[in-house]
Amino acid sequence: MERYETVFILTPVLSEGQAKEAVNSYKDLIKKNEGKLVHSEDWGLKKLAYPIQKKSTGFYHLLEFEAPGAFIGEMELQFRRDERIIRYMTVKMDKHHISFAESREGRKKSAKA
Repeated sequence: MERYETVFILTPVLSEGQAKEAVNSYKDLIKKNEGKLVHSEDWGLKKLAYPIQKKSTGFYHLLEFEAPGAFIGEMELQFRRDERIIRYMTVKMDKHHISFAESREGRKKSAKA
């Protein structure tokens, strides 16, 4: 199993509840396909760098997970089919990326304490 990080942008016409439901459906998809969710971050409603589908804002969300490589194609197919998703990007994490992500999460936890 490899470790991946996916950032996706949901359309801004969704309510907070609908956005959370969309995110939860992808978390469930990961778990259903023998994956393990490592970390999840909701970045909230942000302005886009350029308009996408005549929209200037979107709900950003990050998912960090472990899954078999074949699953990524299936997940991205679901992203393409889902009208709520306006952009997505999945990156395979190497050891440096993993250590950076863990240290970033550690700093956030210590800052909150």
